[in-house]
Amino acid sequence: MEVILPQNKMIQPNLADTSSARRPGLVYLIGAGPGDPELITVKGLRALQKAQVVLYDRLIAPELLREAPSDAELIYVGKGADCHTLPQEQINALLVQYAQQGRTVARLKGGDPFVFGRGGEEAQVLAEAGIPFEIIPGISSAIAAPAYAGIPVTHRDYASSVTIVTGHEGKAASPPVNWDALAALGGTLIVLMGVKALPHFTTRLIAGGRSAQTPAAVVQEGTTIRQRVVIGTLEDIAARADAAGLSSPALTVIGAVAHLHDLLAWYEGADQQRNIHE
Repeated sequence: MEVILPQNKMIQPNLADTSSARRPGLVYLIGAGPGDPELITVKGLRALQKAQVVLYDRLIAPELLREAPSDAELIYVGKGADCHTLPQEQINALLVQYAQQGRTVARLKGGDPFVFGRGGEEAQVLAEAGIPFEIIPGISSAIAAPAYAGIPVTHRDYASSVTIVTGHEGKAASPPVNWDALAALGGTLIVLMGVKALPHFTTRLIAGGRSAQTPAAVVQEGTTIRQRVVIGTLEDIAARADAAGLSSPALTVIGAVAHLHDLLAWYEGADQQRNIHE
């Protein structure tokens, strides 16, 4: 599929601009879904189509940006591993600044804004500044990427619970992930943003009592034409993913449901199935 870059003019944010309107504009915090541009909700798409300013993340599909009005200002605020275009505090300031100018702002975020998307922080800043906002949920990669890999996160015969955690534990004030407790919990475990930490948390889960033979899968760039899947066990999934050269963005599925991939895999990439079996 040919990808055409958006025609809208790309601008650099001007944090020095303090102009404001009497009545602030509306900010939409939109979940754009996990990668496939068709997975955005109808409500999210409608909000994007009437935005005057769009602040968008790294994994937003170019096709979605083309849905913004032709005169909308598109501002890239994406974050990659150890590479942040703007600190979160400046993104927050931009949302407030443009809304105070009376403009309609779309904050276009991958996945769901409130599932490790820092949407809660942005909503707090807007509320404290008296800016009206609306949350438009999106399809989280935690659910969609396994689905595109043929892995149901719950299944009557295999898992009656699913737990979603981050594998990227920073220096935030929140408590660290308790891998020992998760090992004893059972069910399906979804680890987001944890490719580099795979050796660490798989070892911790085994040490905590989770069977080393528990099925596991890593899904890279799920729901896109670049999707790749590696299947293994808790004991060897880190080595398999490394050997296959998988990298961010990717998530890990741990639990009995992962073995259903071979039976239920239905999604093909650009021209062939992008599944890797070692």
